[in-house]
Amino acid sequence: MMPAQPLSANISPDLLRQQQLVDALRELEYFPRKPKIEETHISWVLLTGHDAYKIKKAVDLGFLDFSTLEARHFYCNEELRLNRRLAPGLYLGVIAIGGSPEQPVLGGEPAIEYAVHMRRFAQSSMMNRMLARGRVTLAHIDKLASVIANFHTALPPAAADSPFCATAAIQTAALQNFAQLPQLLSAPNDLTMLEAVHQASALEFAACEPLFRQRAAAGCVRECHGDLHLGNIVVLDDIPTPFDCIEFSAALRWIDVISDISFPVMDLLQRGQPQLAWRLLNAYLENTGDYSGCGVLRFYLAYRAMVRAKIAAIRASQRGIAKAKQELKNCRSYLVLAIDYMTHRRPALIITHGLPGCGKSTFAQIALERLGAIRIRSDVERKRLFRLTALADSNSQIDAGIYSEDATRRTYTRLHELARGLIAAGFSVIVDAAFLRHAERESFRALAQEMAVPFVIASLQTDAAVLAERLAQRSRRGNDASEAGISVLQKLQVAQEPLRDEERVAAVTFINNGDVDEMRYAVEGWKSLDAHLA
Repeated sequence: MMPAQPLSANISPDLLRQQQLVDALRELEYFPRKPKIEETHISWVLLTGHDAYKIKKAVDLGFLDFSTLEARHFYCNEELRLNRRLAPGLYLGVIAIGGSPEQPVLGGEPAIEYAVHMRRFAQSSMMNRMLARGRVTLAHIDKLASVIANFHTALPPAAADSPFCATAAIQTAALQNFAQLPQLLSAPNDLTMLEAVHQASALEFAACEPLFRQRAAAGCVRECHGDLHLGNIVVLDDIPTPFDCIEFSAALRWIDVISDISFPVMDLLQRGQPQLAWRLLNAYLENTGDYSGCGVLRFYLAYRAMVRAKIAAIRASQRGIAKAKQELKNCRSYLVLAIDYMTHRRPALIITHGLPGCGKSTFAQIALERLGAIRIRSDVERKRLFRLTALADSNSQIDAGIYSEDATRRTYTRLHELARGLIAAGFSVIVDAAFLRHAERESFRALAQEMAVPFVIASLQTDAAVLAERLAQRSRRGNDASEAGISVLQKLQVAQEPLRDEERVAAVTFINNGDVDEMRYAVEGWKSLDAHLA
């Protein structure tokens, strides 16, 4: 009988007994077939048939402490409670293990160990593995954004006097990474980079501290997932399903919701998928409306990178963990990403221009993924002002209800406020709106000038027959926030104010009579846009 991992004279007696237990469990006739064992730095998972049994390691890593049986029992129950919020079909119960390490009895008493009983899923369905095989679709990213946004929105906020709302809690979690990593790294270059990230993080924390307080007071600190990287998301029935929430530390899951969503965004960036990362972030923000969270996003992206750097370094240092060199390489890549997030800011302001159906939102979606930008949509924000969901029918007539002159003024004012905040946070902004009036365009040109960032008008030009057909198709589908129909198009065709000569200097024209791919590969248009931004 081979042990789960090589035994060592340095291993603790408790871990040694657990290894014996895991080895013995593999031989039980209770299981339909001999379990396969997956090992991480904090657990063993026995996989057999349709079931999985997760046993927590008797370790104390500082940021978690599973060193006693009582602690492991408590955290098994916490794991069950927390994960049933997002993946109720996966988490079946907590099971006691009785007998002895040499002759264990699953379900026996008194318990010598505990395991979380889960429904087994195909490892190939985990999003990190699907991504590596090119199997993650745009629809998966959009669904994941919706799942996380709905989860966060439904969570109750922490009490205002909760210790989790104190900025000290954020600082402590961040500093923990820097306290532990120097003990795990030895190469001088690694330690130099770590110190650079440490200094940049301290500066970013100081800059964000007032906003941390504002967000806590606004109820943005909630009992989140806490460890939302792609390896903790499985696609079940084509729906991305997060699992394996942080159970071992309340402080690491009672966090700002932006800290939670920043983890999969960072993970996609680190894995060389920036288009998917920006698509996920934008879809989440559009769902929640939490654009103010971008003020702390850079700090949390770097923080999440440092969490993964620490885990990679721990894995590299543990005996029996394969590919230590690769883990150290991963650690270094996270360090580079962390400092990049906090030091590189290249904001710009892009507004769209065109009639309903011309493809403004199509352009904006391609542009945000291509440029790494934040999009704000007038159709969505207009409805949000009136407490309507994006796809809700407002039952408004032309020039009335949410489309009255006052409602339109309020909408553009809100877009202006959001754009200012995002630019101040260092992000490029795409404002997806018609901008058919000169005064509307001038207001945003002045904002770009005030904030000293490049300004571009992306003007979408489309034949009238194509516009009419697109609006008819959109009405039939009923899956767009815009409610503009043929009558609105006809009114705006007459009322629009063409770009003035001085505006054309900042304009880039896209002729859009085709499909999404034609827009995506409009080489001259994108080349001109890049030149304006440069």
